[in-house]
Amino acid sequence: MNTVSAAKIVPPQFDVEAVRRDFPILSQQVNGKPLVYLDNGASSQRPEAVLQAMDRYYREMHSNVHRGAHTLSDRATNAFESARKKVQKFLNAPSSRQIIWTRGATEAINLVANGLTEKLKPGDEILLSQMEHHANIVPWQILAERTGAKVVPIGVTPEGELDRESFHCLLGERTRILAFNHVSNALGTINPVADMVAKAKAQGVITLIDGAQAVPHFQVDVQALDCDFYVFSAHKMFGPTGIGVLYGKADLLEAMPPWQGGGEMIERVSFAGTTYNTLPYKFEAGTPAVAEAVGLGAAIDYLASVDRGAMEAAENALLLRANELVASVPGMTVVGTAANKVPVMSFTIEGLHPSDIGTLLDQQGIAVRTGHHCAMPLMEFYEIPGTARASFAFYNTLEEVEQLFTALRKIQSRFA
Repeated sequence: MNTVSAAKIVPPQFDVEAVRRDFPILSQQVNGKPLVYLDNGASSQRPEAVLQAMDRYYREMHSNVHRGAHTLSDRATNAFESARKKVQKFLNAPSSRQIIWTRGATEAINLVANGLTEKLKPGDEILLSQMEHHANIVPWQILAERTGAKVVPIGVTPEGELDRESFHCLLGERTRILAFNHVSNALGTINPVADMVAKAKAQGVITLIDGAQAVPHFQVDVQALDCDFYVFSAHKMFGPTGIGVLYGKADLLEAMPPWQGGGEMIERVSFAGTTYNTLPYKFEAGTPAVAEAVGLGAAIDYLASVDRGAMEAAENALLLRANELVASVPGMTVVGTAANKVPVMSFTIEGLHPSDIGTLLDQQGIAVRTGHHCAMPLMEFYEIPGTARASFAFYNTLEEVEQLFTALRKIQSRFA
């Protein structure tokens, strides 16, 4: 096998072994085998820096944020708002007041869908793509049911790319909202966001981009994309669970009503009426996830310490080698062969159910995701119940790619 040729494209300045030492969970064994973690599209692992930042928060500064008249509250507030500013810089947002904390990308999309109710009337259309995660379908269906609007799906090509002709035909005078993913969680396809947003905005359409699968792999610039909303989850990009981000253009956020009531989102409350806080707090009801925000800030700092160009090249090398090895597994078919992808490989093997592939790989210490990947409409398009999905991160190695395919050949020969 041509391991040497694949290794040549990994930049020598990218020290993957040094990176792996930063992630303590990767050093363990599973079922008596060294862990090969290839389920990063579902949730990535956390570096020591994130674990230590959250531990330090709880040990040295935990308190409720804002309005506290004591030192611990000041420390917690400073750490909390510092993390918000790190997200602003990470996305190149114009202002930190446009960064809203949520529980994840799912909640962020729901928040926006709820806030745009008054923008829709019967007969209006919400344009989505056929490759969306359910979290970017169901909230819009609920909004459509509430307003009389209609959800319209953009087609997908057999290669797993958005059908440009379908998009151009469907984007019309009834379109009010365009919501689609930056990167497909099921296929790894990188979508042409800037071009599609520009075409939508030329017709006055509001745009939301689900960036959950993009931010772990490459730099995102919301001002360059010019989208109205951008959402992501921390746990997909080496941060903690339970926190996510909504970026929005200030004028739209100002016009949207609060989603939940109580806590930080109020300015003044009386039985005669309540006035609401300014951005970003208008959308942050209740006690926030302070430790998780600190953890996300630490994850952003960690990514900033990595050569992103070298990181992307290393990830591309993993996908390249995986594609080279597909032919070595009889009956293996890759689902989603777009020209522009992050390192995600969805696949089937003739004669084997995806869930069985996942179980048998786990017995060899290899973690992948199986099923429909919360993308049932996409699986229906391909006329399959689901796939096995290997999703790589920059801490994975070419040796782990080899281990995956060695295991797949073994499984195919014994069980297919």
